Amino acid sequence: MTAISETKSMPTAPILDRDQLVDAVADARAKGKRIILSNGCFDLFHVGHIRYLEGAKALGGFLVVGINSDEQVRGLKGSGRPFMPQNERAEILSAIRSVDAVTIFDEPTVEALIEAIKPDIHAKGTDYTTETVPERETVKRFGGQVAIVGDPKDHSSTEMISALKNKEVS
Repeated sequence: MTAISETKSMPTAPILDRDQLVDAVADARAKGKRIILSNGCFDLFHVGHIRYLEGAKALGGFLVVGINSDEQVRGLKGSGRPFMPQNERAEILSAIRSVDAVTIFDEPTVEALIEAIKPDIHAKGTDYTTETVPERETVKRFGGQVAIVGDPKDHSSTEMISALKNKEVS
């Protein structure tokens, strides 16, 4: 049996800025890979996130994960969020086996990132339907498609935080 201290470090996905990501996507496409984009805040990582990312990767291709910047998470989730800074959230995502590249986006929506990399598939979680994905028309405009992946929306960072706060009060 190998001791933990003797195991080799697993490779991680690169954390790329927009220009680097565009180059990485072009390289993956040149190698015949489909480009899949998933996105989210990923503030408190939970099993629903893993299932979402595994579902996206199962579509077959080069999986890019876009994470909302700290500023955008505050705008979406309120003051006191995120709990983890964007660079730490990106580092955690880069260590997930199914992820091929990570990027942080600072725009209020993921549409500029979609325009930049033109994914073949934009994967969203099961809290959406293909008709309710806000970016669906942007994706369709250049021939991409939207896919709904992951398990039923039984996990939520916001709900986890609320449950923890309620336990503090008890």
